[in-house]
Amino acid sequence: MQIGVIADTHSKMRPEALEGLKGSDLILHAGDVGRDEVLDALEEIAPLVAIRGNIDKTGRAATLPDIQDLEVLGHAFYMLHDVKTFDIDPQGRYRVVIAGHSHKPHNEWIGDVLYFNPGGAGPRRFTLPITVGRLQVSKDGVVGEIVELPV
Repeated sequence: MQIGVIADTHSKMRPEALEGLKGSDLILHAGDVGRDEVLDALEEIAPLVAIRGNIDKTGRAATLPDIQDLEVLGHAFYMLHDVKTFDIDPQGRYRVVIAGHSHKPHNEWIGDVLYFNPGGAGPRRFTLPITVGRLQVSKDGVVGEIVELPV
């Protein structure tokens, strides 16, 4: 199963990001969605699970939950916007922790937990790349990939 992961769109739904997420069986948005059109565009590609980020004060994004706890093919996922607010030990409980907020792509295993931040897909922040992420999930494991967009 392929999961597309996106964050920090800040109301800007880039065509390159949509292209990078094509083929996903599920899309996760780790917050700072912005306008409703972002959610609408992502839902045209695949089922969407999204959370609210710190800028999400209006529209559909304002009604999203702060966190999502989900299971994919037997692997427990925890999604929140800012990993710095993560206050539980995921070892033995979660396989993947997904966060956004920093706009910095991150794909690192710490112990048995994959910490994954797809980076920012909206307006460029400083000199950071514009990115989305992909998670390849099977019953045997999870593999993360950061995809830099040609913008």
